[in-house]
Amino acid sequence: MENPVKDPTADLAQKYAHIKGWGIDADPKNDPTYPLKHRTDDEQTGYSWERPTQQPVDTEVLRSIERPNVSAVFGTSSPPSGLSGSIRRYAFKFSESEYGHWLPLLLADRVNAVEGIIDDIRQGHVPNFFAERGWKAQWQHNPKGLARKVLIGAAAALTVYMLVSRNDKDND
Repeated sequence: MENPVKDPTADLAQKYAHIKGWGIDADPKNDPTYPLKHRTDDEQTGYSWERPTQQPVDTEVLRSIERPNVSAVFGTSSPPSGLSGSIRRYAFKFSESEYGHWLPLLLADRVNAVEGIIDDIRQGHVPNFFAERGWKAQWQHNPKGLARKVLIGAAAALTVYMLVSRNDKDND
């Protein structure tokens, strides 16, 4: 007599029946989108829609290595430039699923903020850090948190200053 092989997924419906809505999409006839969408699996063959007219590429556009082409429409208000732009170019050499892509982009945002402050000062505009960083509201609603931020910032600046001045003394 043959020993029938039991399907390991057969008991899943009973095992998870206590979870409301579990397995709702297991049966294609019970798919909530079925009446609206007639399944043809054309989505798997590439574009299943007519692509919009390509926006002219007249500035540097960074694109993911997963994309075969530049998106039809993209932002051009702040193309990559300076040190932050170099960091962004480096980040786009990696897949979007890797830390090598996202961590440099986070760093580039911070560097870009500093570049903006330097650019403001170079143009003769002294930034109002208290207003722009919302410190007045923080002082009213979270004075301990603001004090902690200021102390940490001062400690970091002092540490950097001490390291730089120590290196200068070593070079003399």
